[in-house]
Amino acid sequence: MLKPKVSIIGCGNVGMRYAYALMIKGVARQITLVDYDMQKAEGEAMDLSHGAPYAHPVNVVAGTYKDIAGSDLVVVTAGKKQKTGQTRVDLLKDNIDLFKIIIPEIMKYAPDAILLIASNPVDVLTYSAYKISGKNSSKVIGSGTLLDSARFRYEIAKHCNIDSRSIHAYILGEHGDSEFPVWSRATIGGVNIDEYCMLCNKKIDCDHKSKLEEIFNNVKTSAYKIIEKKGETSYGIGLALVRITQALLQNENAVLPVSVFVEDFCGINDAYLSLPAVLNSDGIRQVQKVEFNDIEKQSFVQSATVLKKILKEVGF
Repeated sequence: MLKPKVSIIGCGNVGMRYAYALMIKGVARQITLVDYDMQKAEGEAMDLSHGAPYAHPVNVVAGTYKDIAGSDLVVVTAGKKQKTGQTRVDLLKDNIDLFKIIIPEIMKYAPDAILLIASNPVDVLTYSAYKISGKNSSKVIGSGTLLDSARFRYEIAKHCNIDSRSIHAYILGEHGDSEFPVWSRATIGGVNIDEYCMLCNKKIDCDHKSKLEEIFNNVKTSAYKIIEKKGETSYGIGLALVRITQALLQNENAVLPVSVFVEDFCGINDAYLSLPAVLNSDGIRQVQKVEFNDIEKQSFVQSATVLKKILKEVGF
């Protein structure tokens, strides 16, 4: 068996963008695709395999759940689409029912694999995967606000004309409408963003506070705008999932904002929300308990309240 082995459950746009980026980055030696539509999974595996001579040595195959045996990481991107007239809660119940089929199959054939959930709403479905699987919470991770944080860094970089890799800034909480920016910890080249703005040559013409609000608003509405223009979002999340995969499979001890099990933080217990976490080959090594300012703490608690309400509505 080739190692490391990654299995992807769900061959929709997100799953395939992830598989494609994973192959190009050379992170996995074996990629197994599983989908209810076996013909599609086989076609995707063939198409990807034909590009292997121009990428990295990798074996891409389509299979059933039994073929995920020996996986180091299983990534779930599968999910049902909202039907006309269907409420968000009803859709979520349908997806939890789907997870009640998927997760036991994963546990049957790849019980030791780390689970990475990308299906939306990711925080609730990651919590459901944690509950259904019975795995230690360190082995069940949601993609969370990693993509939101990338969008955040991109927007700051665009305004400040700085390479986005030199910007450290997080969107935390729910991956959704109650997410929030952690401005108090945002830095550009190690300089706090408020201090940087006072040093910037744009400061005379730039309304600092309104620009920061605009940046966050662009982040918060970006997915809606992309969906309005092209029908779905998948490239960004595909690359974000590869970044998580690198941290896990290459034992990086990298700090990334992902959806993690929150216990005894800001008065919140028994919920999945995004916080910076140290990721390595064991999964989540530790969750960073960020020292929020008062507004950020209030926002985090609000995110938790929103998710707790949804969990209660769907029977958790």
